[in-house]
Amino acid sequence: MNRLRACVRFDGQLDWRWNEDQLPNSSKLFKEDCSHRKIIKWFGDNPSPNSPLSIHMLVSLGEASGKRPGDWYGPGAVAHLLREAVNFAAQDNNEFQNFSVYVAQDCAVYIQDVMDQCHDSWNTSWKALILLVPVRLGVEKMNSIYGSCLTALLTMECCIGIIGGRPKHALYFVGFQDEKLIHLDPHYCQEVVDVWQPNFPLNSFHCKSPRKMNLSKIDPSCCIGFYCRTQEDFYSFVKTAQSFLVPPSQKAQYPMFVFCEGRSADSLTTSTRYMIPDNHITNEQDCEMDNEFESEEFELV
Repeated sequence: MNRLRACVRFDGQLDWRWNEDQLPNSSKLFKEDCSHRKIIKWFGDNPSPNSPLSIHMLVSLGEASGKRPGDWYGPGAVAHLLREAVNFAAQDNNEFQNFSVYVAQDCAVYIQDVMDQCHDSWNTSWKALILLVPVRLGVEKMNSIYGSCLTALLTMECCIGIIGGRPKHALYFVGFQDEKLIHLDPHYCQEVVDVWQPNFPLNSFHCKSPRKMNLSKIDPSCCIGFYCRTQEDFYSFVKTAQSFLVPPSQKAQYPMFVFCEGRSADSLTTSTRYMIPDNHITNEQDCEMDNEFESEEFELV
């Protein structure tokens, strides 16, 4: 779900909404419908290079790192798996060559590593960036001091959601209402759809009734996703996000994650880590088991 949201944005449809009752009876709607179906096919339940982000492909890549089908994947492991899937897809699909997945290390985003990854040595153009930041917001339970930080990050336009859930039950958080997070459940069973049939049904790929759960009930281990289409978007993200990373009751001692200058390799020789001042980055062209589970359904209007 996190990948799908990023792919829709990568395709240039930031404000696009699907209407099941609307037929593609104009050139604009037809183009949107074709783009919609193309993205869904990338995730189709088919062990084929034409569906490079399918569950089959992810399981196959997981086996290479010692994971067996049915094993539990934590948010951090999922982030690295998604990066591998996109890199693998880029070998056969030119569209995947135009964006890059960066996974933060030890809650640190290394600015120069991002720059290196989004700029090919032979090409100065910027690759669209999917930034995944695995974090742990508590030991066994969610530390309430990070609640406001998490919801603030969800308000950012570049945020594409949070991979997380309750203990041993994965969910995808897309927003919040008061003290509750709005989520989609990937375990919801629906009939399989053959995405390679003409005009395959689209209903099961959308949800009109997401659910909510108390922020305090989420597993403290999660992964926050961001999408930066341009280099300017990344600079803007770095500057804006820093004000959301430190709990209001703290004094910068325990941010959710940090931005570091240089490359991760530099950290082998220096232990310096800090929050980069807002005015430091400039645009070069002119950044077990808690069974208590509260969830409620509501309707999108």
